[in-house]
Amino acid sequence: MVKLIAFFKRKSGISQQQFQDHWRTRHAELVVRQKGLLRYVQNHARLSSRSDKEPVYDGVAEAWFDDTQTMRAGASSDEYLAVRADEANFIEPGSLGALITHEVPIVDGPEPENGIKMITFLNKRPDVTVEFFQNHWRHNHGPIAARIPGLRRYVQCHVAPGIYAAGRSPLFDGVPFSWFENIDALRASGDAPEYAQTRADEVNFMVSGHLPFVLTKAHEIELHQ
Repeated sequence: MVKLIAFFKRKSGISQQQFQDHWRTRHAELVVRQKGLLRYVQNHARLSSRSDKEPVYDGVAEAWFDDTQTMRAGASSDEYLAVRADEANFIEPGSLGALITHEVPIVDGPEPENGIKMITFLNKRPDVTVEFFQNHWRHNHGPIAARIPGLRRYVQCHVAPGIYAAGRSPLFDGVPFSWFENIDALRASGDAPEYAQTRADEVNFMVSGHLPFVLTKAHEIELHQ
Protein backbone atom coordinates (compact mmCIF):
# COMPACT_ATOMS: atom_id res chain seq x y z
CA MET A 1 0.00 0.00 0.00
CA VAL A 2 1.17 3.53 -0.74
CA LYS A 3 0.17 6.84 0.78
CA LEU A 4 0.10 10.12 -1.09
CA ILE A 5 0.80 13.09 1.18
CA ALA A 6 -0.16 16.52 -0.15
CA PHE A 7 0.53 19.80 1.68
CA PHE A 8 -0.50 23.32 0.78
CA LYS A 9 -1.35 26.87 1.87
CA ARG A 10 -4.77 28.46 1.69
CA LYS A 11 -5.58 30.84 -1.15
CA SER A 12 -4.72 34.48 -0.53
CA GLY A 13 -7.71 36.50 0.58
CA ILE A 14 -9.61 33.72 2.34
CA SER A 15 -9.58 32.94 6.04
CA GLN A 16 -8.48 29.68 7.62
CA GLN A 17 -12.12 28.94 8.43
CA GLN A 18 -13.24 29.51 4.84
CA PHE A 19 -10.39 27.34 3.61
CA GLN A 20 -11.28 24.53 6.00
CA ASP A 21 -15.00 24.69 5.24
CA HIS A 22 -14.47 24.42 1.49
CA TRP A 23 -11.86 21.67 1.79
CA ARG A 24 -13.97 19.54 4.11
CA THR A 25 -17.20 19.87 2.10
CA ARG A 26 -17.05 20.67 -1.62
CA HIS A 27 -13.50 19.44 -2.23
CA ALA A 28 -13.88 16.30 -0.15
CA GLU A 29 -16.95 15.34 -2.16
CA LEU A 30 -14.84 15.46 -5.32
CA VAL A 31 -11.88 13.56 -3.88
CA VAL A 32 -13.88 10.57 -2.65
CA ARG A 33 -15.21 9.93 -6.17
CA GLN A 34 -11.77 8.76 -7.31
CA LYS A 35 -11.48 5.09 -8.18
CA GLY A 36 -8.96 3.07 -6.17
CA LEU A 37 -8.98 5.41 -3.17
CA LEU A 38 -8.88 3.31 0.01
CA ARG A 39 -8.77 5.98 2.71
CA TYR A 40 -8.73 9.77 2.84
CA VAL A 41 -7.78 11.95 5.81
CA GLN A 42 -7.67 15.74 5.94
CA ASN A 43 -5.39 17.35 8.53
CA HIS A 44 -6.44 20.94 9.23
CA ALA A 45 -3.95 23.32 10.82
CA ARG A 46 -5.12 24.39 14.24
CA LEU A 47 -6.77 27.80 14.17
CA SER A 48 -4.72 30.41 16.00
CA SER A 49 -6.03 33.45 17.82
CA ARG A 50 -2.84 35.28 16.80
CA SER A 51 -3.08 36.97 13.41
CA ASP A 52 0.74 36.86 13.04
CA LYS A 53 0.96 33.11 13.67
CA GLU A 54 0.89 31.55 10.21
CA PRO A 55 1.20 27.76 9.98
CA VAL A 56 3.81 26.26 7.66
CA TYR A 57 0.91 24.66 5.77
CA ASP A 58 -2.81 25.17 6.23
CA GLY A 59 -3.62 21.64 5.18
CA VAL A 60 -2.03 18.22 4.83
CA ALA A 61 -3.97 15.51 3.02
CA GLU A 62 -3.37 11.75 3.18
CA ALA A 63 -4.71 9.40 0.51
CA TRP A 64 -4.12 5.65 0.50
CA PHE A 65 -4.02 3.39 -2.59
CA ASP A 66 -3.12 -0.25 -3.16
CA ASP A 67 -0.07 0.72 -5.23
CA THR A 68 1.38 3.48 -7.35
CA GLN A 69 -0.05 1.97 -10.53
CA THR A 70 -3.59 2.26 -9.15
CA MET A 71 -2.94 5.81 -7.98
CA ARG A 72 -1.50 6.95 -11.31
CA ALA A 73 -4.14 5.17 -13.37
CA GLY A 74 -6.72 7.71 -12.28
CA ALA A 75 -4.60 10.76 -13.09
CA SER A 76 -6.38 11.30 -16.43
CA SER A 77 -9.88 10.52 -15.16
CA ASP A 78 -12.68 13.08 -15.10
CA GLU A 79 -12.91 12.64 -11.32
CA TYR A 80 -9.26 13.55 -10.81
CA LEU A 81 -9.43 16.48 -13.22
CA ALA A 82 -12.39 17.83 -11.25
CA VAL A 83 -10.31 17.63 -8.05
CA ARG A 84 -7.45 19.55 -9.65
CA ALA A 85 -9.80 22.18 -11.08
CA ASP A 86 -11.34 22.85 -7.65
CA GLU A 87 -7.95 23.41 -6.02
CA ALA A 88 -7.86 26.93 -7.48
CA ASN A 89 -10.87 27.82 -5.33
CA PHE A 90 -9.08 27.44 -1.99
CA ILE A 91 -5.37 26.55 -2.45
CA GLU A 92 -2.69 29.17 -3.08
CA PRO A 93 -1.15 28.65 -6.54
CA GLY A 94 2.36 27.22 -6.36
CA SER A 95 2.07 26.14 -2.73
CA LEU A 96 0.99 22.55 -3.37
CA GLY A 97 3.56 19.81 -2.80
CA ALA A 98 3.12 16.04 -2.78
CA LEU A 99 5.04 12.90 -1.81
CA ILE A 100 4.45 9.22 -2.53
CA THR A 101 5.34 7.34 0.65
CA HIS A 102 5.30 4.06 2.52
CA GLU A 103 4.10 4.04 6.14
CA VAL A 104 6.24 2.60 8.92
CA PRO A 105 4.36 2.45 12.26
CA ILE A 106 6.76 2.86 15.20
CA VAL A 107 4.24 3.35 18.02
CA ASP A 108 1.23 1.49 16.67
CA GLY A 109 -1.32 2.79 19.15
CA PRO A 110 -4.85 4.09 18.53
CA GLU A 111 -5.40 7.62 17.32
CA PRO A 112 -6.74 9.60 20.29
CA GLU A 113 -10.16 11.05 19.64
CA ASN A 114 -9.95 14.86 19.43
CA GLY A 115 -6.20 14.60 19.98
CA ILE A 116 -3.33 16.66 18.56
CA LYS A 117 -1.66 15.39 15.41
CA MET A 118 1.78 16.84 14.75
CA ILE A 119 3.13 16.56 11.21
CA THR A 120 6.84 17.29 10.66
CA PHE A 121 8.82 17.53 7.43
CA LEU A 122 12.34 16.09 7.23
CA ASN A 123 15.27 16.25 4.83
CA LYS A 124 18.17 13.84 4.86
CA ARG A 125 21.72 15.04 5.29
CA PRO A 126 23.12 15.73 1.81
CA ASP A 127 26.16 13.52 2.49
CA VAL A 128 24.19 10.35 3.33
CA THR A 129 22.37 8.00 1.00
CA VAL A 130 18.62 7.55 0.93
CA GLU A 131 19.10 3.98 2.13
CA PHE A 132 21.14 5.13 5.13
CA PHE A 133 18.63 7.88 5.96
CA GLN A 134 15.63 5.55 5.87
CA ASN A 135 17.39 2.74 7.74
CA HIS A 136 18.68 4.99 10.53
CA TRP A 137 15.38 6.82 10.86
CA ARG A 138 13.46 3.57 11.18
CA HIS A 139 15.76 1.35 13.22
CA ASN A 140 17.81 3.80 15.30
CA HIS A 141 15.86 7.02 15.60
CA GLY A 142 12.40 5.45 15.73
CA PRO A 143 12.97 3.49 18.97
CA ILE A 144 14.39 6.62 20.63
CA ALA A 145 11.39 8.74 19.64
CA ALA A 146 9.02 5.96 20.75
CA ARG A 147 10.08 6.59 24.36
CA ILE A 148 8.88 10.22 24.40
CA PRO A 149 6.27 10.54 27.19
CA GLY A 150 2.73 11.20 26.06
CA LEU A 151 3.28 9.93 22.52
CA ARG A 152 0.17 7.90 21.72
CA ARG A 153 0.93 7.00 18.11
CA TYR A 154 3.94 7.58 15.86
CA VAL A 155 4.16 6.74 12.16
CA GLN A 156 7.06 7.45 9.82
CA CYS A 157 6.29 8.02 6.14
CA HIS A 158 9.29 7.22 3.94
CA VAL A 159 9.40 8.55 0.40
CA ALA A 160 9.13 5.67 -2.08
CA PRO A 161 12.65 4.64 -3.26
CA GLY A 162 11.43 4.63 -6.85
CA ILE A 163 11.17 8.42 -6.73
CA TYR A 164 14.93 8.68 -6.23
CA ALA A 165 15.63 5.88 -8.74
CA ALA A 166 13.79 7.95 -11.34
CA GLY A 167 16.24 10.79 -10.74
CA ARG A 168 13.83 13.04 -8.88
CA SER A 169 14.58 15.00 -5.72
CA PRO A 170 11.50 15.28 -3.48
CA LEU A 171 10.87 18.43 -1.50
CA PHE A 172 11.11 16.35 1.70
CA ASP A 173 12.60 12.92 2.38
CA GLY A 174 10.32 11.89 5.20
CA VAL A 175 7.21 12.93 7.09
CA PRO A 176 6.60 11.70 10.66
CA PHE A 177 3.10 11.84 12.14
CA SER A 178 2.87 12.05 15.95
CA TRP A 179 -0.32 11.88 18.00
CA PHE A 180 -0.80 13.27 21.52
CA GLU A 181 -3.85 13.31 23.78
CA ASN A 182 -3.97 17.09 23.90
CA ILE A 183 -1.85 20.22 23.53
CA ASP A 184 -0.70 20.06 27.16
CA ALA A 185 0.68 16.54 26.65
CA LEU A 186 2.52 17.71 23.55
CA ARG A 187 4.07 20.67 25.34
CA ALA A 188 5.09 18.54 28.31
CA SER A 189 6.87 16.10 26.01
CA GLY A 190 9.23 18.85 24.90
CA ASP A 191 10.70 19.06 28.41
CA ALA A 192 11.38 15.32 28.68
CA PRO A 193 14.96 13.97 28.46
CA GLU A 194 13.72 11.43 25.92
CA TYR A 195 12.78 14.30 23.62
CA ALA A 196 16.25 15.81 24.04
CA GLN A 197 17.77 12.45 23.08
CA THR A 198 15.61 12.37 19.97
CA ARG A 199 16.78 15.83 18.89
CA ALA A 200 20.40 14.93 19.62
CA ASP A 201 20.21 11.95 17.25
CA GLU A 202 18.94 14.04 14.33
CA VAL A 203 22.43 15.17 13.32
CA ASN A 204 23.33 11.57 12.52
CA PHE A 205 21.06 11.27 9.50
CA MET A 206 19.04 14.40 8.74
CA VAL A 207 19.20 18.17 8.44
CA SER A 208 18.60 19.26 12.01
CA GLY A 209 17.80 22.58 13.62
CA HIS A 210 14.33 24.10 13.30
CA LEU A 211 12.13 21.56 11.56
CA PRO A 212 9.00 22.70 9.70
CA PHE A 213 5.90 21.28 11.34
CA VAL A 214 2.18 21.85 11.64
CA LEU A 215 -0.20 21.01 14.50
CA THR A 216 -3.45 19.69 13.13
CA LYS A 217 -6.90 18.33 13.75
CA ALA A 218 -7.50 15.19 11.69
CA HIS A 219 -10.76 14.55 9.85
CA GLU A 220 -11.42 11.08 8.46
CA ILE A 221 -13.49 11.53 5.30
CA GLU A 222 -16.05 8.81 4.61
CA LEU A 223 -15.64 7.15 1.22
CA HIS A 224 -18.44 6.28 -1.16
CA GLN A 225 -19.23 2.56 -1.09
